[in-house]
Order: sequence, then structure tokens, then C-alpha cells
Amino acid sequence: MAAVAGAASSQDQLPKRIRQWVTGQDGLDRLRIEEVDLPEPGEDEVLVEVRAVSLNYRDTEVAMGLYNHHSSVSHPPAIVPCSDMCGTVVSCGPVTDSNSPFKNPAFRLQVGDRVISTFAPTHLSGQVQASDVAQGLGGPEPGVFTQYRVFPTYGVVKIPEYLSHEEASCLPIAAMTAWMSLNCMRPKGEIIGTSGAKEVILCQGTGGVSIAGLQIANAAGADVIVTSSSDKKLEKASKMGAKETVNYKTTPDWDAEVLNRTSNKGADIIFELGGAQTLRKSFECVSFGGLIACIGYLSGKQDDDGDRTNTNLLALKRNVTLKGILNGPRDELERMLVFYKEKEIRPVVDRVFKFDEGKEAIKYLFSGGHFGKVVVKIKE
Repeated sequence: MAAVAGAASSQDQLPKRIRQWVTGQDGLDRLRIEEVDLPEPGEDEVLVEVRAVSLNYRDTEVAMGLYNHHSSVSHPPAIVPCSDMCGTVVSCGPVTDSNSPFKNPAFRLQVGDRVISTFAPTHLSGQVQASDVAQGLGGPEPGVFTQYRVFPTYGVVKIPEYLSHEEASCLPIAAMTAWMSLNCMRPKGEIIGTSGAKEVILCQGTGGVSIAGLQIANAAGADVIVTSSSDKKLEKASKMGAKETVNYKTTPDWDAEVLNRTSNKGADIIFELGGAQTLRKSFECVSFGGLIACIGYLSGKQDDDGDRTNTNLLALKRNVTLKGILNGPRDELERMLVFYKEKEIRPVVDRVFKFDEGKEAIKYLFSGGHFGKVVVKIKE
């Protein structure tokens, strides 16, 4: 391995000390700000000035010590939370040359490049591995809720110019999870909207993943059904292009309603975010040969005592594919960004908090009142 270029750096003009949020994974109320030395980039690394961080439900679990369903994820005593950021490269370490896929010359960056983080930096292509999850930002690896952070060049991706920092920060997990839910089971090279078939997509709820799914699917020409307990949120979804909306509080048999709205066909892809209390109904309203994308567990991680879901029988009933969606690889993120630019999709930002309001921002996300994404602006 040989160094082929020296460091490009404006490090001398940067602050010597920076502020960052830290969690001991002991509760939302115990999130705190600490001051640390400014890090410096090493070989094939860049120092990024973080401009905006978007929050995910996962971040609340990490802060509460509840993110425990991946055996490869350790639990350090204190960690910088959050995984999704947009920022500007302010310093570059020396570039080295080798045949490693992590040293791809296409990953090289320059000072001034605007970039977003990838959730699991080592996940470059294909199916995610336990070793990739073990490198996840914001748990177990240090996250991005900080003013400056060093990244390997393979762990950040340049963004289209039309997106603001706040908008772009919403892409790494929420939009990427939606993208993979819509595209992961297709023939190689094919994406939603290119097969010629009119698809029906069911998005549960109006959080970041479902709203991104609505935007992507709508831009691709699919029919989208959105469920929520809030008529106000459903009205917003309709204005964004949802063909059908269902209030699952006033229509508890929402699975039957989905079948009714689709002439008994069902949804080709279901964004399954509820978990224990919604999965059985998802099986009942997915199309024959359709996909249930298992994304979340907002109704809890424990099965209901009275519900013993016979997954084999339910899957066979409609020839269903059940697929866990754990974000996606770098190459799919790059492909998604091309689609976003072509369709000029702008992520929906529900509310923007200031850096010092980080604790309030995570609590607001946990309350569930948001529509789309919650963002913290790191630099005013």
C-alpha cells in the first residue's frame, strides 16, 4: 500500500474543541452534551463538519438501552448517538492506493464536498452481514450527533446539489430502508416502475420510512395506500399522492378494507412497521405472491399472549415472501440518489431543532407525533 497524495487540510482554521451529544444508554433524560478534542483524519479518511442530523426510532432505543436484538451489536458504556447526517468535508487525510474494495478511487473526496453518512460503512454491496451491523453508526460505533466527525471515505456519499443539508440528512436510514423495501426482491438492475406493471404499495403509518416509501413509489407510478390513526396525517398523505388512506383506529379491520380498495387483490408490497399487532393483518391483505417488508416493531417486541401466528400457514396461504429490511448497501444508496435527483424528490421534514435542543428532539420523535422526519440543525 502506497500513499499517492498528501493531506488536503484546513485543520488550522478549525476549532480545537468540539461539542457532541452522548448517551450512557440509560434513558432519554440522561442524554448530555460533552466537549472533546477535534479529531483529525488519517489515511483514506475525511473530517466532516456536520450540518444536520436526522433522527430514527432506533436512536431512542439506543438511548434507552433497548437496542438489543442484534447479537453482533455490543453496548459500550457511553456513545455518541445517531447515524444519519449531512455535512461538508473540511479536511482530507492522505490517500493510499490498493486493490481493496474500500480503497476504490471513486470514493475519494475533496474539501467542500457535501456528503451523507452510510449507516453501516463496511456494507458496500449485497446482503448485509453481522460484521457490517457491528460497525453501525450510533450503536455500537460512535454516531454522528456531533459538530465534526472523521469518516472513512467509503462511509460517506456525495449528494445532489438540489437537496438542503436538512433534507439530505433524512436519506441514510429512512429513505434507504424504503428504497430497499421496494426494490430488494427485483431482478438485478430493475427498480420499481420499470417493469410495466402497476403495483400497489401499503405503507403503515406516517413516519420517516413510510413517507419516503410514499414519495418513491408515487414517483415511480405505483398506487400507494397509507394507514394511520390520524385523519389529519392521512389528509397530508393524500395531498402527497397517496391514492387511498385508511384510519386503522376507526377501521380496525383495515386488512379487509385494503382488500376492498384493491378489488380483493391486496398490496404487492407492504411496509410492515407495526410488528406483533399488525403482522397477521398484513398477511391477510398482501397480494398473492407479494412481499411483506419487515421494517419495525412499533407495537412492541413481544407477541400478544392470545396470538400464536402460524407464519408458515399464513405465508403459504397467499404465497408470500417475508423479508427483513436492515437498511441497504452503499451501491444501492448511490442508485437511490440518482432516482431522487431524476424525480426531484425532497424528503419531508416535520420539524427542525437546534443543536442544544437535541434531547427535546429525541423525546419529540419518541412521542410519535411527527409526520416524516425530525431533524437537528447542527450549525446555524
